[in-house]
Amino acid sequence: MDKKLSETIRACRICESDELTKILDLGAQPPANSLRRNLDVLLPAIPLVLCQCDVCGTVQLTETVSPEYLFHDYVWVTGTSDGARAYSRVFCENVLSRCPAKKLAVLEVASNDGTFLQRFRERGHDVVGVDPAKNVAAMAEESGIPTIADFFGLEVARRIVADRGHSDVVFARNVIPHVADVHDVIAGMAHCLGAVGTGAIEFHRADLILEGLQYDSIYHEHLVYHSLHSIEMLLGRFGLRPFDVTESPISGGSFVVYFSNESRPPSLTYNATLVHELQLEINRARPWREFAARCNAHRGALHAIVEANKRGGKRLIGYGASARSSTMLNFCGIDRQYLDLLADRSPLKHDRYSPGTDILITDPKAAFATHPDTVLLLAWNFQDEILAQIRTEQGWSGEVIIPLPGEPKTVTI
Repeated sequence: MDKKLSETIRACRICESDELTKILDLGAQPPANSLRRNLDVLLPAIPLVLCQCDVCGTVQLTETVSPEYLFHDYVWVTGTSDGARAYSRVFCENVLSRCPAKKLAVLEVASNDGTFLQRFRERGHDVVGVDPAKNVAAMAEESGIPTIADFFGLEVARRIVADRGHSDVVFARNVIPHVADVHDVIAGMAHCLGAVGTGAIEFHRADLILEGLQYDSIYHEHLVYHSLHSIEMLLGRFGLRPFDVTESPISGGSFVVYFSNESRPPSLTYNATLVHELQLEINRARPWREFAARCNAHRGALHAIVEANKRGGKRLIGYGASARSSTMLNFCGIDRQYLDLLADRSPLKHDRYSPGTDILITDPKAAFATHPDTVLLLAWNFQDEILAQIRTEQGWSGEVIIPLPGEPKTVTI
């Protein structure tokens, strides 16, 4: 492995304490989106280890993989998900309800293909996105969303403010946990946000990861597993003041925290969420030690279900070649000897192989043309959407293994 590809942290990514304790070792795995067309291409195996800061309680990875390796040619495209497109309208309305009724300057950090900015643009607002994946940024430009193909931070923020002034809305969806130098990104957001503007950060909820056993959301792109407490602490370092929180269906359950430069009274929901996290002891070691034990038990249970299907002569495919599927397949030892194919709607993933488990990815039509008996629903966080697609678009019926949340189960559709 190229030694420059990853680096082990020596201090907490949030509070910079050097007191870190290992929680869960998911083994050495390739970065989850390392999809390749040729199996002769060797992939690096990088430790995937979860640790916790003994001082602030933030849960995080021990390894930082080079962002240039992870994001230079990204394969997740927001617009390929019906659920994400539908939610983009809800997100837009939630943000606008916390802003004055006027034409707004809107900035999105890590804007992907511009799906979420499109909703603001449709309502007449000025928008701009920043995303480091040049291939995806080009898609956004083609759809009419001005996009800066770069890694967002304070330097890029200064260029944006010099070019178009401060923004009325600055938001970052499912990116803050991905960033190695997160303080630089938050500093950039603070620099761009106007004095009375509204900011928003969406992040996968640590409480749901803990309670729902969502270990598949642990992969090298996700460096930190945030609670509302850790986000509040991070924003406070830059003078930003959180005041409200809403729930999001993305990633199996996320929070959107709203903040500003000015002081606004915290909502009842915000305060209740903080209390819930305290009751869970989300920043303490005991519940996370129990989480690790449950993860190891789940691995054995899921592998046993898949193996029993295979021994019974059934043809199995997986659905959803997501990053989270890579963690689950590698950790549970489910490779191409168990799954014939992986179905996925994103054309960017077709005719490539899953990292570490070497399963060919194809479009759903081709996958179901092989007449599988059983489907392992790896993208379980889009369960309702995908099961409806399987029934209506593929005309398929049979057994579906739902691995998470909680214990694995089998349903018939």
